Amino acid sequence: MRLSVIGCGYLGAVHAAAMASIGHEVVGIDIDERKIATLAAGEAPFFEPGLSEILADGIASGRLTFTTDFAAAAGAAVHFVGVGTPQVKGGYAADLTYVNAAVDALLPHLSEGDIVAGKSTVPVGTAASLAPRITAAGATLVWNPEFLREGFAVQDTVDPDRLVAGVPAGPDGERATGILREVYHPSIAKGTPFIVTDYATAELVKVSANAFLATKISFINAMAEIAEVAGADVTMLADAIGHDVRIGRRFLGAGIGFGGGCLPKDIRAFSARAEELGRGESVAFLREVDDINMRRRERAVELVVQGLGGSVHGKKVTVLGAAFKPYSDDTRDSPGLDVAVRLHGLGAVVSLTDPEAIDNARRQHPQLTYVADRDEALTGADAVVLVTEWDEYRRDLTPEHAASLAAGRVVVDGRNAFDPAAWRAAGWTYYGMGRP
Repeated sequence: MRLSVIGCGYLGAVHAAAMASIGHEVVGIDIDERKIATLAAGEAPFFEPGLSEILADGIASGRLTFTTDFAAAAGAAVHFVGVGTPQVKGGYAADLTYVNAAVDALLPHLSEGDIVAGKSTVPVGTAASLAPRITAAGATLVWNPEFLREGFAVQDTVDPDRLVAGVPAGPDGERATGILREVYHPSIAKGTPFIVTDYATAELVKVSANAFLATKISFINAMAEIAEVAGADVTMLADAIGHDVRIGRRFLGAGIGFGGGCLPKDIRAFSARAEELGRGESVAFLREVDDINMRRRERAVELVVQGLGGSVHGKKVTVLGAAFKPYSDDTRDSPGLDVAVRLHGLGAVVSLTDPEAIDNARRQHPQLTYVADRDEALTGADAVVLVTEWDEYRRDLTPEHAASLAAGRVVVDGRNAFDPAAWRAAGWTYYGMGRP
């Protein structure tokens, strides 16, 4: 099947390459000339495991092309819209400027019977507002939210845990459902659930999933706050309650909280939309979820200050990690980068290292010192802070090796990823998040 993908950022580039990898003919379209040139050369403009390989394969096979010309969308049976929906400046709501612009640019190139499939994360009600414009062009709108995990995005696109399609009632919806089933046939044939809903439900599935995950993370971080004053160990607590099948252990890792381009802005946009609908009280708890998340960043800074005797001014602090999570170079709303900036503001000499995210971090915060080599960054450090649990730090860095490089012996484990006993045995003063 011939497909177009409008928007070639993180979501769109992965979706385009993944659809080509399962046999479709795909054209990716974006107004960013530099990004399109990079993708057309078979190179990923960001770090995502496995993406470079399927990009190169798709380009070489001829099934995957990229362009800035929206006219190239003509002739595609399905047009996926995967542009960004950032948080509006000065508010919590989602900015739909790019979604509306993408639809406007696509409309002249639609043909009778085409399917427009929205993949962007949008406030509930967005699809219903877009549908009349698309219907007037002879096409049918469906809402097909993405559920990608950065670091596993290729796998999550090719082999998702579920597929959701919000479609209109009647024959147009039935026909669109059948076409989407063809697009995703390899996944459906393997047993992936294909859930057909109305527009509003499909939109809510995405934001509800993100709200639940954010709530679960902030719940265990709230327990970490209690554990810190009660002398309990939140990691053992999480292990214990995680054995309850109704709760589960995943996303119960206490630390400095969540970040990235999805969870923070999505829960804020969800709250804003609920207010617009007159039901702000229904998700009022999400404001506290957000507040807890931000407090954990401040707590990590407090522990560094405490470990260094009450002041970090003039002290060298090595921050391990800049990306908001491992296996990604994404620094959007990164908790670790925020911690580094706060320490710098207190007068610390911050040495920040990351295997993939230094360039992105430097563009956001050029005032920090960036060191590509982990051991060079550790050399002479008065304190070490783990903020992103890359294998290079969590698994490969021993406390003895770190001690051979650092000047001080203070470690703040912002992800509870280190073995406290091992680090203490090596002479370190170890601080965890919600651990005695």
